[in-house]
Amino acid sequence: MAKLTGAAVVVAFGVLFTLLAGQPAAAAADGGDFESTVFKLVEEAINGNSGVEGDPRVGPALIRLLFHDCWVNGCDGSVLLDETPADGTSTEKKAAKSIGLGGFDLIDRIKARLTGVGDGDASCADILAFAARDAASILSGGRIHYAVQRGRGDGVVSSATAADAELPGRAFSFAELERSFAARGFGKKDLVALSGAHAVGVCHRLSFADRLRPSAAAAHQINGSYQLALAADVARQQKLPLQTTTTTSEPTAKNNIRDMDRAFRAASSYSPMGVDTEATGALDNSYYTASLQNMVLLKSDWELTQDGDALDHLVEYRDDAAKWNDDFGEAMARLSNLRPPVGAHLEIRKNCRLTNPSPAREALYVLKNFLQRCYKRFSCLLDFF
Repeated sequence: MAKLTGAAVVVAFGVLFTLLAGQPAAAAADGGDFESTVFKLVEEAINGNSGVEGDPRVGPALIRLLFHDCWVNGCDGSVLLDETPADGTSTEKKAAKSIGLGGFDLIDRIKARLTGVGDGDASCADILAFAARDAASILSGGRIHYAVQRGRGDGVVSSATAADAELPGRAFSFAELERSFAARGFGKKDLVALSGAHAVGVCHRLSFADRLRPSAAAAHQINGSYQLALAADVARQQKLPLQTTTTTSEPTAKNNIRDMDRAFRAASSYSPMGVDTEATGALDNSYYTASLQNMVLLKSDWELTQDGDALDHLVEYRDDAAKWNDDFGEAMARLSNLRPPVGAHLEIRKNCRLTNPSPAREALYVLKNFLQRCYKRFSCLLDFF
């Protein structure tokens, strides 16, 4: 093959960058409206369409992702960062309490689409806040709705250590939960209302492993039949005997017993009175029916039953779905408006996973990204020439 000149290489790389960059003009056909673009892509991701298979995990993931973002230094998109100049790669998404976080790829797609239709000034924090709002609406069949405004900036700091220190823990006592929420302006009612998000999504075994072991302390914290059914389901996923503690993979369980199969519910002696057991994946008040039967995965969920005021709210929300819809929406609106500390450095990121680089860092990132993509298409240069 003939030796390439420097000019030829430059031209070749230019053409390849163009081919790999996509076609913004095609995306522009969808219009430039921020809210409609976000909603459309969230709805497609959850429900699918003729060309895209829906993923029921996306909606719950977005709601949880917003909570993780806003709880640590306010809603600044810091949970989306893969690395920062100050924190390296030890960012919030790497925290132990961030196990199972998802929705990042969808946020990337929304950012790319908005940039393609001329809304490149859309912050990643705004995208996440609107995407979570739309996910709550879609999962609830439109029964949960609340207003969200634009104007958030993107943070440049993201620390796994800070996330583990600030996020509520799965074994928190009620007093610890109350303090964590009060520090951000939320009361007991808000704590109970927002916990209703556990009507959807899944939980990794590491987060509820302490609930699987029979003990005198746990005997009154979790329904015994439910505990046995959980342990059996985990063992089934591991394909190991119940007595074996070695794991071959990380099993999960549905947050809501409503979403477990009929046999699991029967083995747990679950009473579904007032719950539509066919509404799998629906964001509704069914969490409270499970909670009041001690059929919840996390000890922190059970702790809500140990405070008189919180217990009253659990009963109230179990019996009044419309009341929960309204209170959950109101609490989510306030969560979405938690602001970063005064004086925090904010920007509008070009890439939701990275802080905006200096020109030199940006050039290195573009080259690194190009080489990675070429590696995946190892024949790209050969095909071109």
